[in-house]
Parts: sequence; structure tokens; C-alpha cells
Amino acid sequence: MTSKLNSEGIMLFEQPFARVPYENYRKIFRTSQKNVERELGGVQTLSNELLTRTSSRSLSSEDALKSIDNMIGKVENLKRKLSDLHETAGKPTQDVMRERLHHLATVEALQSTTQPEFSRWADTRLDRWLVDWCLRAGKEKSARSIAKEKGIETLVDIDLFSDIRRIEDALGRHSCTEALAWCSENKTALRKIKSTLEFDLRMQEYIELSRAGNRIEAIAYSKKYLISWQETHIAQIQQLSALLAFPSTTICGPYKRLYDTSRWHTLAKSFRLAIYNLNTLSTEPLLHLALYAGLVALKLPACFDPVTKNVDCPVCDGESGDSPVPLGLGKLAGEVPYSHHANSTIVCRISGKIMDEDNMPMAFPDGHVYSREALEDMAARNGGIVTCPRTGKSVPFGELKKVFIS
Repeated sequence: MTSKLNSEGIMLFEQPFARVPYENYRKIFRTSQKNVERELGGVQTLSNELLTRTSSRSLSSEDALKSIDNMIGKVENLKRKLSDLHETAGKPTQDVMRERLHHLATVEALQSTTQPEFSRWADTRLDRWLVDWCLRAGKEKSARSIAKEKGIETLVDIDLFSDIRRIEDALGRHSCTEALAWCSENKTALRKIKSTLEFDLRMQEYIELSRAGNRIEAIAYSKKYLISWQETHIAQIQQLSALLAFPSTTICGPYKRLYDTSRWHTLAKSFRLAIYNLNTLSTEPLLHLALYAGLVALKLPACFDPVTKNVDCPVCDGESGDSPVPLGLGKLAGEVPYSHHANSTIVCRISGKIMDEDNMPMAFPDGHVYSREALEDMAARNGGIVTCPRTGKSVPFGELKKVFIS
């Protein structure tokens, strides 16, 4: 088995690792750009007014000085805002990006999986994946505890998932305010991925106005927020207009579905999918994806048969009683396809080791087969007698027959 490090395969899991702080920094840049444009726009306006009044000689020296002082004040205010933004958000994000890129550069410089540096790197990666799993499962306190204990706060996305939880909690309380604010901050990126999340949120706010019987407010809301979507969502907007004629207790199918409160749960799922897409996060925890990759190489039909269960197989792990369905890692393995082997691999039921030319299969007179190593060890402990664990029959080791794999 080769010990050469497959850095390309490793990096397949790491795109979100670098993308999340990049998206945060890009958001900070856009905020800085808006501040600069707004403040400099005001300075430019004052400058043009000053030039015009100076040309017409309608401006006194005192008024000119006041105008210049005003412009200087705006520029200083802009400088203070940008400095605060850099210190409170920009610099920490830069530090996070630097730490993460350094973490990735460490593994790119390695050549073999046997190097001690790779073991340490892999341990850190596993800690990151455990934190990721905790965050996705809503166990934020556990995630923070692990991150702090392992010293990997800059390598995990606790703040991102805190925002996700905050917005999802608001949607759970039937409030779209936080989610719409997030859409406003990420309008350009959402447009690029053709997300309709903002329209869905606006649509829900309109539905709630209709549910409350506030028809005048609903019509005004539609004119302000929904009409701009008419090129792509005209059919839905027309249906929403007709919704005002139906009470929330209606039994008319299309409008009953619009009033269905389960739409809030759908909105929360749509929001999470959108924020995952923006940050190239997988919908599954990274820990699960890594486990899937390993389990798909091991999963066989025999793993789901109580008679052929292998005590050392992770897919067979965790069966309860007479249930043929694995409950441990086997439950996770249920979501992956069976492995495909061009050549069969025979595993000893006693030791869990592969039987090959170096550990030949040995057959009992009744046909049950186990590995030579396991049976020799059993014979050494029992005076040359071996016992079949399936039938309970005992025979001298010499009565076993070699089985040749073809």
C-alpha cells in the first residue's frame, strides 16, 4: 500500500475552508466601497457647489472656509469609519485567511502520509470536522469548547453558523426581517446563483399581511416589493393578488397551501441552502462525507446478513438483537452504494483479517472456512484442537484442509 500523499484528493474537501473567510472579506470590501462612494459623493457635491459659487462671485471668504471645513469633516469621518471597519472586521478576517492558508500550505509541503507532520495535520483536520458536525447539529456550546481546547478557533466557522442559527430562529418565530437583511447584504451574490430566496421571503410577508386581514397594507407591500419581480414571477404575483379574496381558513387548494404555516420551515431550509451555496459548503457534514468515502469501499450485501456479520467490519457495526439493519456506522453506510471489487476479498470471521496466500483459508470437514492464523492460534491454546464458532464442532487441527483462492 503506497504512503504517497494525495494532496489533490485532500484539497477536494478544503474549498469551503478557504472560501468562507474570503466571502467575509469581500463583504467587508463592499461595505468599505459603499462608505467611500457615499462620503466622497458628498464631498464632490460640496466641491462643485463651491466652484460654481466662486465662479459667480456670490461666495464670501467666510462661507468658502465653512464649505471647505465641511468637506474636511466628511473626509475625516470617512477615514474614521474605514479605520474602525478595518480594526473590528477587516484585520480579524485577514488573520483568519492567513491562518487557514498556512494550514493548507503545511499539507501541500508534505510528501508522505507516514510523516509525523501529516499525522498532526490530520488530527487537526478531524478536530475541525468534529466542530463542523457539532455546528450543523445545533451543538454550538460543544463546538466552541472543542475549538477552544484544541486552539483552532480561526480554523472553524463558528461565527457563520451562529448567524445561520440566529436567522433560522427568527424564521421559526415567523419573522423575515433578519433573513431579508442578509439577502440585502448578499444581493449581488444571490443574483449570480439565481436564488429566489428574497422573493420567497417577500412573498411570505405579503401572505402574513393577508392572513391578518390587512389588505390595504398588503397591496402597498406588493407595489413596493413584489412588482419588481414581475418579469420572472408574474404567475405567483397574480396568485398572491387573488389571495386577498380568500380567508386563512379557506379550503381552496392553491390558496390553502399558501396559508400553510409549513412554508416557514421550507423558507428556513431555502435560506440554509442559499448560504451554503454562497460559501461552497456541502449540505452534509464534512465528517459524514469522509466516512462515506471509506464505507463505500467496505459495504457488501453480507454486512446486512446476521449470519455473515464480521465483528471487525464498521459497516456491520452496531447491530441490535435480531435486527439485520446495522445501527452504528452501518446506518450511515446505508446511504452509500455497495462497493465494487473486481476480485473477491475473503475476510476471516474469527480474526477479521483478510485471507490470502500469506494467511491461507482453512476449511473444517463441514465446509466452514477461517484463516490459518486464527486457527493456529486457537489450536495452540487448546492442545491442537480447533472449534468452529458457527457449529461448535471440535476437530484436531490436522483434519483441516487448505483452500486455494482462484
